[in-house]
Amino acid sequence: MNRPSPTASTIAVAPTVTVLPTVDSVRESVRAARASGDRIVLVPTMGALHAGHLALVDRARELGETVIVSIFVNPLQFGAGEDLDRYPRTLDADLEALDAHGASFVFAPSVDEMYPTGAVETRVSAGHVGSLYEGAARPGHFDGMLTVVAKLLGITQPDVAVFGRKDAQQAFLVQQMVADLNLATTIEVVPTVRELDGLALSSRNRFLSDEERLAAITLSEALRTAENTAFEGVAEVLAEAAGAFGDHDAVKLDYLVVVDPATFLPVDDDFRGPATVLVAALVGETRLIDNTTITLN
Repeated sequence: MNRPSPTASTIAVAPTVTVLPTVDSVRESVRAARASGDRIVLVPTMGALHAGHLALVDRARELGETVIVSIFVNPLQFGAGEDLDRYPRTLDADLEALDAHGASFVFAPSVDEMYPTGAVETRVSAGHVGSLYEGAARPGHFDGMLTVVAKLLGITQPDVAVFGRKDAQQAFLVQQMVADLNLATTIEVVPTVRELDGLALSSRNRFLSDEERLAAITLSEALRTAENTAFEGVAEVLAEAAGAFGDHDAVKLDYLVVVDPATFLPVDDDFRGPATVLVAALVGETRLIDNTTITLN
């Protein structure tokens, strides 16, 4: 028997990604996935997704059968005067992108769902490293970040959680927390995704004017300079990389530092081996961060 050709009204449409708004709904879905033998992979985000986030989802799909993406703008990691209200919220577009990349579930809780009693009395401390670099510029930021990550790990119980290398200090602190607290989750760190001109993708890039967008590549130019001068030692790396900011009035350097990736503390002038170069700057009124890995010989 001949079948009729499919028409627009008969072609099956793939279901959209399932949104789970509550802790209980996530736990129920995780239990069902575990019962099916799935590995659970978590991708924590604050939404406003770009290609960098989607690269994390793609990697997550390689690591496990059930991929949970959390979308939650966490108030605990925003200090007084920071851009909590300004932070972009684009849930519909995010869901469409995640559906195309094969996410299994999206955990999109409200603030009341995550913090039902309001003030949170129990928090995770990021320790000394959490007070440096971004922590110095944004006091309490990393305590708030680790607290919500700990909650997300507790809620989803993933085998693996995936983070981006662009937020290198964040990734280090999450790995340190997991090790210190003996949490049963492996942390996977995915390389930074960049524009063709080298600018690291960030949800905050959308706040840049056309002129500021051109000036923003100063950060990646400084990092390339650091890579090219690594053979000359720490002092030369810092001097040459800082020099990249000299010609851009729209860019205000906050910090430029070379750290030991094992401790995330600044290295001595005689340090040899792999190192991480961190940079942060204000471009107009938008704060951007970036980093790269070098080898000091």
